[in-house]
Amino acid sequence: MLDIRLPIGLLFLLLGALLTGYGLVADPSLYTRSLGINVNLDWGAVLLVFGAAMLYLGRSRTGRGGTSQGEP
Repeated sequence: MLDIRLPIGLLFLLLGALLTGYGLVADPSLYTRSLGINVNLDWGAVLLVFGAAMLYLGRSRTGRGGTSQGEP
């Protein structure tokens, strides 16, 4: 059975990578309205960390007795 954390983790990892990449290559003058803070880079990193955590938790599958729900 597919754990919901795996596709959620992949989605956030993909979106975080795209946003981080855009934040790395964007023109710094774009961020003058946000007090010079590269918001795309910061939130892209947050999404990357969250996506990696979801993938890790989805792959670990530790529960009671060392098995996930639904498995004997």
